[in-house]
Amino acid sequence: MRPGALALAVSALVLLGAGPPAPAPPLPARMADTGGGTQLITAVAPERSSTTGTVTWWNREGGRWVERGSAPGRFGANGLAAGASRTQGTNTTPTGLYDLPYAFGIEAAPPGTAYPYRRVRQDSWWCQDNGSRSYNRWTEPRAADCKAAESEHLITYRAQYAHALVIGFNYERPVRGRGAGIFLHVNGRGATAGCVSVSEDAMRRILRWADPARRPHIAVGTRSGSTAVTRL
Repeated sequence: MRPGALALAVSALVLLGAGPPAPAPPLPARMADTGGGTQLITAVAPERSSTTGTVTWWNREGGRWVERGSAPGRFGANGLAAGASRTQGTNTTPTGLYDLPYAFGIEAAPPGTAYPYRRVRQDSWWCQDNGSRSYNRWTEPRAADCKAAESEHLITYRAQYAHALVIGFNYERPVRGRGAGIFLHVNGRGATAGCVSVSEDAMRRILRWADPARRPHIAVGTRSGSTAVTRL
């Protein structure tokens, strides 16, 4: 065989053997930390100034992450901010990896919900008063040291809080001024004041999917940059 023909034959074999590129691993497999459980929600925005993105929920099955659902998501009216340095009242969604302490809602829990679920009543409040001992906590009735003007009267948000999950941002050991009342909840009319929101149908699906025994977490971040979800 002539040298030129041999080179062409070798090139053809190399091309035939290469095959298509391997698919990228699922998003949770590319993350630095997923919280240690076997369920995960990812809420990803294109960039920090974005007010919309994608919320996806995953199960760890057979040693790999499997997508179980996805829906369009909304973020803060002023985009996203690093959770460790976020300032209260900025209408930004805090990035980071958080647990999901419990669910709540004005409406009854969707059938099949396994998560601890607290019903909203007329005297249910979420305290956001930095001077209160109940800062970043549900209080029922409203605590005496928690100003109504600096709190959320939960029952007044009938659309958003039809169903919700508490996001554990600044929750275990609250830092005053960092932010309070960050939830995964049902969409309102537009961007949020700092929460993550999805359609009511998606929120109901998430509540039926979430299993507290599997220790689900939520990872909130961007596609790239210093707040990339893969860096959490």
